[in-house]
Amino acid sequence: MKTINRIFVVLTLMLLLNTSFVSAQNDQRPQYITVTTLHWNMDNNDPTWKDVEKEYFQKVTMKNEYILGSGFYLHRWTPDNTELKYVQVYANWDAIEKAAARSAELEKEAWPDEKTREAFLKKQSDFYSVNHSDEIYATMPNAKIPSNKMMEDKILYLQTQHFAFPENGSVEEFNALHKEYVDNVIKKNNSILGYYPNRHAWGADRTEFVQAFLVNSMDDLENLSETNNALFEAHWKDEASRKAFGEKMSKYFTGVHGDAIFTAIADLDK
Repeated sequence: MKTINRIFVVLTLMLLLNTSFVSAQNDQRPQYITVTTLHWNMDNNDPTWKDVEKEYFQKVTMKNEYILGSGFYLHRWTPDNTELKYVQVYANWDAIEKAAARSAELEKEAWPDEKTREAFLKKQSDFYSVNHSDEIYATMPNAKIPSNKMMEDKILYLQTQHFAFPENGSVEEFNALHKEYVDNVIKKNNSILGYYPNRHAWGADRTEFVQAFLVNSMDDLENLSETNNALFEAHWKDEASRKAFGEKMSKYFTGVHGDAIFTAIADLDK
């Protein structure tokens, strides 16, 4: 999307600094994701939104080698029914700017006639209001990647927590605690198709820790906590060990969190 891609060309990288538990970078995984929260143009009743975005997706996004992944996520259970999120995944910071330039090239290849190109891009942008917000997150270790490409729409549960930056914390302890939980709970829960932990890199709130869970259905989402609790108790078999783990992990968070549910659109998933 031309409007979205242009946003990131002018951004300056502002990574989390001076925190006691920021995860080390891992060159074997994508390093950044950009998240743009868009809002529908409520005066536009054109029903062809998916067709238009699918055409752009096939002609530009899928051919852009700098965009490793992308997706649209539509409001299902959030405070604002007009919002939708557009996410792109990048190998590194340089790829963000290169992707924007490459998309501009691909747009010209897809619609060589300038007037035709401008008409298409205007139709695309008219689906959205002028209001939007942007965030860049740094990926973290321990993601659970889906084994199969998404062939039908799924449910994405988004939980936003906030880091507390404890003085008695450490990189090693947080990473070890997070890995132990993910390995023994999230990765053993077959209802969780994908799990993506990300931390703030650029945006309004440096304390953000965002976890995204991909599941097949709302029924799977409703059963998520029950299954996770059973797996938690299976790994930490006695009350003392559960309490000890909980106390160690909880010091890294403020206790404040937010929840949102989106529909992941299969036809627009890279």
